[in-house]
Amino acid sequence: MGVFYHNMRRVGRPRPRHPQKHVAKQELKRCPWCEGVSDAYSAYHDDEWGVPLRDDQRQFEFLILEGAQAGLSWSTVLHKRDGYRDAFAGFDPEKIARFDARKQAALRRNPAIIRNRLKIAAAVTNARACLALRDELGSFSDYVWSFVDGEPVQNRWRRQQDVPATSPVSDKLSKDLKRRGFKFVGSTIIYAHMQATGMVNDHLISCYRYAECAALA
Repeated sequence: MGVFYHNMRRVGRPRPRHPQKHVAKQELKRCPWCEGVSDAYSAYHDDEWGVPLRDDQRQFEFLILEGAQAGLSWSTVLHKRDGYRDAFAGFDPEKIARFDARKQAALRRNPAIIRNRLKIAAAVTNARACLALRDELGSFSDYVWSFVDGEPVQNRWRRQQDVPATSPVSDKLSKDLKRRGFKFVGSTIIYAHMQATGMVNDHLISCYRYAECAALA
């Protein structure tokens, strides 16, 4: 993800089985961005980042969280994710779409989330846009995956600095989301979303998770 590399969207999911069970986990080679931040950060890299997600609600969850990250580190958002889950009705777009001005004002007083007025309003706007998209196309997840023809893009980066912050696909998806009324969906945010949800495999090829995520495609 270039400079936007998830200065790092899961809780509630079983851990994938790692074929290197005979290797102590701390000895495994990882993407440099996840090292030296926190145990939660490393666990996110090991268990979630780059795993293909094809569930509407999980895709929408990451859309909210990626938008909340704008201008901040992913570590900040990651450590507030449980607060977001509670505050935003388990990331259910049907419930979030009904958040009125009074509810949004209450969220701006909630220390468990990032209390930014524009980001909170964008989450509600995006929930409504997501429902409209689902009414039209049937599935938000299928819609975003259609931009990569339904299969993860398997990149082969050798160095952290080679990983881009955007791509032609993220440019295209960002443009279409904006056309549909979504907010906080610039190309950089959308590329980070694609990385997190496994639409692209941007683990370095030296990282032990590269092959594991590729096998999940």
